[in-house]
Amino acid sequence: MKRIGILTSGGDCQALNAAMRGVVKGLSTSGDTLEIYGFYDGYKGLIYGNYRYLTSQDFSGILTKGGTILGTSRQPFKQMRVPDENGLDKVEAMKHTYHKLNLDCLVILGGNGTQKTANLLREEGLNVLHLPKTIDNDIWGTDITFGFQSALNIATNTIDCIHTTAASHNRVFIVEVMGHKVGWLPLHAGIAGGADIILIPEIPYDIEKVVEAVNRRTRQGKGFTILAVAEGAISVENAKLSKKEFKEMVNTSQFPSVSYEVADQIAQKTGRDVRVTVPGHMQRGGSPCAYDRVLCTQLGAAAAQAIEEKDYGYMIAMVNGQTTRVPLSEAAGRLKTVDPDCQLVQEAKKVGICFGD
Repeated sequence: MKRIGILTSGGDCQALNAAMRGVVKGLSTSGDTLEIYGFYDGYKGLIYGNYRYLTSQDFSGILTKGGTILGTSRQPFKQMRVPDENGLDKVEAMKHTYHKLNLDCLVILGGNGTQKTANLLREEGLNVLHLPKTIDNDIWGTDITFGFQSALNIATNTIDCIHTTAASHNRVFIVEVMGHKVGWLPLHAGIAGGADIILIPEIPYDIEKVVEAVNRRTRQGKGFTILAVAEGAISVENAKLSKKEFKEMVNTSQFPSVSYEVADQIAQKTGRDVRVTVPGHMQRGGSPCAYDRVLCTQLGAAAAQAIEEKDYGYMIAMVNGQTTRVPLSEAAGRLKTVDPDCQLVQEAKKVGICFGD
């Protein structure tokens, strides 16, 4: 008999259901009797004991279904040691629920904050495994996270669609791509979509160099310019501010996001017609792409194998095309950022893409 808990935490993505299905189907082939308990709305369900017993039928037909059948919520890691409004100790409550159900393992699907809490529970003595989910692809220790490729397809398609209207009206178009702290998604989408300028958090931009790139295309007889801008893109000037100063600047800004500020600056300095498109949460929605379905099946099967071997306390990662187990103690709290000098950025520059530096 194996008793497994499973939850999805943090932002949603297209492939959470596919990953849960992979775990359960992998365990189902072991021959052991299996009990699966799904916790609703991420760690909130584990804290307040909101769960239900799941059968194989719950995981049938969800390979292609986006979102998560269990629901999700954001429970900031910094608040996990802080009692709730009723004085409840969240960590002790999670441990109580785990032991009440006599779980053999808790499988946790989520991003960086989720992973840090998973490691906290490991330190508290619980058997946990983490599956790396985020459209940002920013989890250290794995080459790729599930959700990234599906979001990339959507962001790229957005840029593709913008091309025709940008060319028709000879406009400058900015497509704001998700990526608050890291730029993997706008970097890949910008290259795949043929963007002329890509702005990411890791490479602070000089607006004068951005404007020059727009003007250069105009001089070359190219009537339109497309920018892929990360939601966390930052100017050289703002990059010098302290966190407090930067936060105050953002809170008092007249612009809803950096893309609108860049658009305003380009318009003023060039006299060009500039438009901003924000696909937003569309990048998280819809069905998982084929790549993510395969990836989730692999990660799920690898997690099932770890459970069968009673080998806990790991993130199930993909490294060099192979699934592997990375200790949570090594991975938790570490962010995988874009190296400004990495090969992909240098090759993008080689084909003429401007990064504003």
